[in-house]
Amino acid sequence: MSPVEIGAISVGLIVVLVYLGVYIPIALGLVSFCSVWLISGKPILAFNFLKIAVGDGVTEYAFATIPLFTVMGLLVSKAGLGRDIYIVMNAVFRRVSGGIGMATVGANAVFAAITGSSIASASVFTKISVPEMLRLKYNPRFAVGVVAGSSVLGMIIPPSAMLIIYSFVAEQSVGEMFLAGIIPGIILTVAYVIAIFLMAKFWPSFIGTEIQSVETPAMSGREMFDKSWPVGGLILVVLGGIYTGWLTPVEAGAAGALLAAIIAAVRRSLTRTALWQVLVETGHITAAILFLITMASFYSRMLGYAGLPNQLEEVLRTMDMSFFQIMLIYVLLMLVLGTLLDTSSIILIVVPLFITLIEGMGLSLVWFGIVTVIGAEIGLLTPPLGISCFVIKSTLDSDEVTLKDVFMGALPFAFIMLLVLILLIKFPILSTLILH
Repeated sequence: MSPVEIGAISVGLIVVLVYLGVYIPIALGLVSFCSVWLISGKPILAFNFLKIAVGDGVTEYAFATIPLFTVMGLLVSKAGLGRDIYIVMNAVFRRVSGGIGMATVGANAVFAAITGSSIASASVFTKISVPEMLRLKYNPRFAVGVVAGSSVLGMIIPPSAMLIIYSFVAEQSVGEMFLAGIIPGIILTVAYVIAIFLMAKFWPSFIGTEIQSVETPAMSGREMFDKSWPVGGLILVVLGGIYTGWLTPVEAGAAGALLAAIIAAVRRSLTRTALWQVLVETGHITAAILFLITMASFYSRMLGYAGLPNQLEEVLRTMDMSFFQIMLIYVLLMLVLGTLLDTSSIILIVVPLFITLIEGMGLSLVWFGIVTVIGAEIGLLTPPLGISCFVIKSTLDSDEVTLKDVFMGALPFAFIMLLVLILLIKFPILSTLILH
């Protein structure tokens, strides 16, 4: 077999192994090692590739953003800021039809800006928002669907773990990826709010025809400030520091983690036991992501050695395909993989294949990263492996809401994500505007 054929078979084999339940770094590393060995006929070369990949991953300075932002997000959850955000947003939208749904979207968007995790958002707001909506007779499908849909904001609005992973795979600046995620995250948030407003007006049966009208207590400006300043301070320090150039992403993560620790301590939610749990969980998450990134680097080097990205570029060029045709293929590939694999798997498998082609077309790899993350995130809402939907179902632990209800409720929000993705492909400037 030729190197290109071995590379192509390796991609398919990795997808099959991950789908069968093999831990993705193991699948990436094992298949990449065997592929390099087969292509070169020298096992020592495969070991050298692995050594370089591991060395580059461990010594990369920007990798420090991962444990720092992880510990910040965990401390924020311990401090109960998610509930405070929800209370404030509920007061803001209290007089609007479907207002609790809008409040959930708004709270999720703000929570995403300080945690960067879709799974954390899904878990937190399933406990906070869904019981309240069910109590007020909202349609159970809408209640869980709005939480599932808005939870994906955690992977788009910075700081985002998926943006960090993409930045390592594509060798892009973490800070630039963070800044590029702001406008698309806001667009998707606004699109969700508008969609809920239109649903309440034209599709009331989906939201709930027997909604109880409950007067949510108004909040004074002082009360809103008291509940909002910790979150506002964190966002200002982290994103403001990166945007102004005063802080690098690593420094912003450190400052955010310190401020989150102070907030948690002031609120007396940071006991010794809680702090130890945060540190242990941070270690587990950091080690898992480091393993993921090093094996992804090994996989990318294997593909380059096999010449598969260059061959794919040549094939698409000979077919004389337009930019939109190429992007259509790319998005469809991500949507299909999204029904089988998690977001990080999709990014790690697909990006190395297309990145040479995108670079050759003179397109921004930062924009391409935003498109990739949003396209892959749609998979969090689609069966059979919509991870956010499974998290919501397991967190809710109620017979009143089935897994089918969660998927059906999330479907309109997945469609809205697809429309926003098309908009970002049509107008790349929306992703890169802040960088200019």
